Amino acid sequence: MNTPSISPANFVPLRFAFAGMIALAVAMGIGRFVYTPILPGMMEGLGLSASDAGLIASANYLGYLVGALMGAGGWAHGRERQVALASLAASSALAAAMGLFSGLLPFLVIRFLAGAASAMTMVFMTSIVFSHLATGRRNELQALHFGGTGLGIAVSSLLMMGLASRHADWTAGWYWSGALSLAGLGLVALLANEGPVNGANSGREPRLPRDPALWKIIFSYGLFGFGYVITATFLVAIVRQNGETRVFEALVWLGTGVAAVPSLFLWQKLADRSSIYAAYALSCLVEAVGVAASVMISGRAGPIIGGILLGATFMVQTALGIQAARQLAPLATRRVFAIMTASFGVGQIVGPLVAGVLVEGSGNYVSASLLAAGVLVLAAATAWWAAPKTP
Repeated sequence: MNTPSISPANFVPLRFAFAGMIALAVAMGIGRFVYTPILPGMMEGLGLSASDAGLIASANYLGYLVGALMGAGGWAHGRERQVALASLAASSALAAAMGLFSGLLPFLVIRFLAGAASAMTMVFMTSIVFSHLATGRRNELQALHFGGTGLGIAVSSLLMMGLASRHADWTAGWYWSGALSLAGLGLVALLANEGPVNGANSGREPRLPRDPALWKIIFSYGLFGFGYVITATFLVAIVRQNGETRVFEALVWLGTGVAAVPSLFLWQKLADRSSIYAAYALSCLVEAVGVAASVMISGRAGPIIGGILLGATFMVQTALGIQAARQLAPLATRRVFAIMTASFGVGQIVGPLVAGVLVEGSGNYVSASLLAAGVLVLAAATAWWAAPKTP
């Protein structure tokens, strides 16, 4: 019997999908979101207020906005791989640098730069990975690529559990996050050995169409940015305020990461069977339930439910929102990515600032979380309003 030969080229899309997964684990799961499990220790050890914590988070999200808008241009044409790897290196160094300082101003500067590095990695690694998946006709592996954020959250949660068992302070969390990110950088450099197949499109794109549905999706995306980020920033701080152990804090964040890994794959199936708009809107509603549950259900159940539902939805909304906008503006993919990122960025910058003020005034996270849940319901309604209506 003749066994069919398997060409090494058949593995190229899978190899690049894994490279993208590891890159997003480093840049997003660790680079952006490891702040959440480390934050309670910083607040206790340094006497940071909730407003200070929200300001540091917003600096990171402002950096992400700036980095994403820079990456949406054509200046890095032909140098996508070099920029992606340099951004990953910066993300590793900046994570470790957080452990070297104790003042608010250095934290703001470092987290701003880390946000920019995360965004540049996201933009350029996505362009590299997607080009190889399209060439190999393996677009279904996009879900593996985006699952990297959940993987990074899960791995960093296990790291925090280990550090908590040794009673290490908050600085150790940043140092080990930097070391873990550096190891991820090495793997990405080996797996992603070239840039995009055909390079990034550097031509001038047309203006965005004057389609009301497009602007509704853009507005909904900004609401999503506000609604998800409050829980994504303060979930572990909510657990700490309830008097739970550091190991349980990490366990809650681990649930968020584990739920995020397969989330896009599962929700994409729903989107294929119904519509992108329906799946996006439903994910906003599910996330709203989790955000409210994190503060309204007493005991350990509330934060666990909140963390799992957050993980099961936030990367889904990120991907499906972009898909919907690109369908409405297929000839201006860079422009629509930039405007969607700007809307999302404004939402997630304002969210922690508002939450910090509400927490300072009330002494708890209830009002901030319920506001976020209400905004997510509005995001769902706006997306449903934007959906094409059948006659």
